[in-house]
Amino acid sequence: MLNRIPSMREMLRDYSVELVPGDSRLIDSAIERLPAPTAVSLTWIPGSNPLEMISAAAKLRRAGLVVMPHIGARHLQSGRQLGELAERLVGEAGVDRVLIIGGDRSKPAGPFDSTLAVMQSGAFQRVGIFRMAIAGFPEGNPHIPATVLQEALAAKVELARREGLRLSIVTQFCFSHEPILDWIRRLRARGIDVPVRIGLAGPAGIVTLVRYAARCGVGNSIRVLTENPSFAKALVDRGPEPIIRGIAASLADEEARAAMGIAGLHFYTFGGLGRTLEWIETTTSPRRLTVHT
Repeated sequence: MLNRIPSMREMLRDYSVELVPGDSRLIDSAIERLPAPTAVSLTWIPGSNPLEMISAAAKLRRAGLVVMPHIGARHLQSGRQLGELAERLVGEAGVDRVLIIGGDRSKPAGPFDSTLAVMQSGAFQRVGIFRMAIAGFPEGNPHIPATVLQEALAAKVELARREGLRLSIVTQFCFSHEPILDWIRRLRARGIDVPVRIGLAGPAGIVTLVRYAARCGVGNSIRVLTENPSFAKALVDRGPEPIIRGIAASLADEEARAAMGIAGLHFYTFGGLGRTLEWIETTTSPRRLTVHT
């Protein structure tokens, strides 16, 4: 087969989205509009009761969607709470995978100070969950030194290999494709071959994008927005399409495509789920593809 750049339709084939579990209207909208078996992640809002995720997860699962709840390590109050959450997510909601994150909290609420600590606890393995995703930071994390991030990621990968876990990575969003691709290439050069799902901000206004970029600590992406007005305008007018096309261009060679191990795209819906889905539908419509592909 001749090498070629993947189309937007192909790049958007296996996307996933992030939802807030406590918003019942959002959950109902996702069920109505998302085709099964689209993957959805359920965020853990700091200060909320994580057990509230269970009913939302069960409802989404009954609709045929693939559900991946967030588990915020530093938000967990005790090992007992973690164990109950794991048991109920499986027993009541039929969940078979989780996304474990450190949690943006200066001091842990309980005994777990990191993603690795939750993985090492065995709480999810005991209830039959062996598919675990972890966070990736292409532009680094302002609260964690780069060397610490690298060492922690290597330790998680080693634990997953040792215990037979199906590990994957979901990245923080960026507003440029270059840092994402460079980061994945560095992973592969270090022998880390787990699948990577690339996080992107769904279409939103410039003020919203800057606000969330500041909140999530993606400093380089803030500079892209503030120092390049034409690119910022393109992101507002065309959503993340310029970034996706940049990623797609790197996947034209089949060997390179296989080596990158990109599992799909993950959308943070800052501008709203409806706006993101409308953008996806418009972007992948046959009429538009004849113009832009």
